[in-house]
Amino acid sequence: MNRLARSFIPSLLLLSTLAVLSCQKDFLDRKPLGQLTYENFFQNAEQAIQATNAVYNQFRSWDCVGLPYLGCTDIISDDADKGSTPNDAPYMLELDSFTFDATNIAFASVWRGYFRVVARANIAISEIPNIDMDAALRARLVGECKFLRAYAYLLLVQWFGDLPLITRPLTGDEYYAQERQPKAVIYDQIERDLLEALEVLPEKSQYAAADLGRATKGAARGLLTKLYMVKKDFAKAEQYALEVINSGQYSLLPRYSDNFLPVGENGAESVFEIGCVALPAPIAGPGASPYNMIQGVRGVPNLGWGFNRPSDNLVASYEPGDPRREATVIYVGEVLPDGSTIVQDNPEIINERYNQKAWVPAHPGLQDNGPGNIRILRYADILLLAAEALNENGKASQALQYLNQVRKRARGTNNFILPDVTTTDQAQLRERIYRERRAELAMEQHRWFDLLRWGRAASVMQALGKQFFVPGKHELLPIPQSEIDLTEGRMRQNPGY
Repeated sequence: MNRLARSFIPSLLLLSTLAVLSCQKDFLDRKPLGQLTYENFFQNAEQAIQATNAVYNQFRSWDCVGLPYLGCTDIISDDADKGSTPNDAPYMLELDSFTFDATNIAFASVWRGYFRVVARANIAISEIPNIDMDAALRARLVGECKFLRAYAYLLLVQWFGDLPLITRPLTGDEYYAQERQPKAVIYDQIERDLLEALEVLPEKSQYAAADLGRATKGAARGLLTKLYMVKKDFAKAEQYALEVINSGQYSLLPRYSDNFLPVGENGAESVFEIGCVALPAPIAGPGASPYNMIQGVRGVPNLGWGFNRPSDNLVASYEPGDPRREATVIYVGEVLPDGSTIVQDNPEIINERYNQKAWVPAHPGLQDNGPGNIRILRYADILLLAAEALNENGKASQALQYLNQVRKRARGTNNFILPDVTTTDQAQLRERIYRERRAELAMEQHRWFDLLRWGRAASVMQALGKQFFVPGKHELLPIPQSEIDLTEGRMRQNPGY
């Protein structure tokens, strides 16, 4: 059981306090309340920890990791199709087919969810420095909140482009006066947050066992690598990826599939993940997430919803014999990872298959009491980013070293599959790294962002026959129409919507 996730479950009193805090402080909430009372909460170190935990807690919400999130990452990409039954959640089919507009509820959901992360982080960052407590712990907690704010903004800016930049708690009168700032300004804030977090966060090995899963120096370096890859600053991306690699804090697990099982949670390959835990009644739910349920096998025994179906294109993309396909896709008639039973046919679902990486074993409570940690950043991802940056920097031989580490782990003891890549031609190696990222990270919510930063979203979608994809429009999601309306047009819409 994940102890850090358990520690995030607040008392009923704190839940009530943070609910009021959330209503009053969340950006563009529908009915901002009047008198601000959160200042009365931050009195001691325990409350500073609780406020920081409340930021992590938001990442387990429906708005941050539920169906809209999966729709805006996997389903919109070539990795996955909507799944479930044909008439279930038609707004997800709009994402799959690019027939959506600004009223699609998925966009309002992820916008609301991640700006709530920002709002909670802003309150903690503003108030924790005023608490009389251990200085090192105080600095670390603020660093954690800056890391989490940066992660939320990194997702939002890739989805929506220019954004409101909110770095302090807002008063009621300020909610609807926000305007979008250029994405370069957002990048600068993400960079500043991560660099400041890096100064005060511990390495993974320096945390006590009960705190395993909190933000670390390695996680901050990993997100900086991601940011610089988005910005095409390959020199800095190389620098921070290599700092993760050379830190000695991480290694590839011997078995690829273990990354997605309970045994792999916060393991040697985990750079950052969101901790989740299913707790028995009467407190089942607060530490869990809907992430596993949404993608779970539909019907007995998993009782999942069956969304986020691995696509035909993904299945066909693997090299012959690649074991990662088996670890990613689970079919009718296959044995579940714990060996408990086989996947039963559900005749209501067309071309039935599921995301095996989201599978979790039996647990207390209902399926929305999902206990599976949500993997955000794995060491394999960092190795492949390092390979990509090094190749772009003209260092093909060093890039091959990290690319082939990932391939070696994937093939295991079978030397007849996944041979080492040997080309040092930059263009050819670039294509091999791109292909490897898809095979290694499929169905882990990275693919859409990779296609965007590679400038390949349009060509890939059109090759799939997504006839409604419009180049120059669909690379960005629309600003939710509700936010345009609430700001009386101050919030400008993205082109084409």
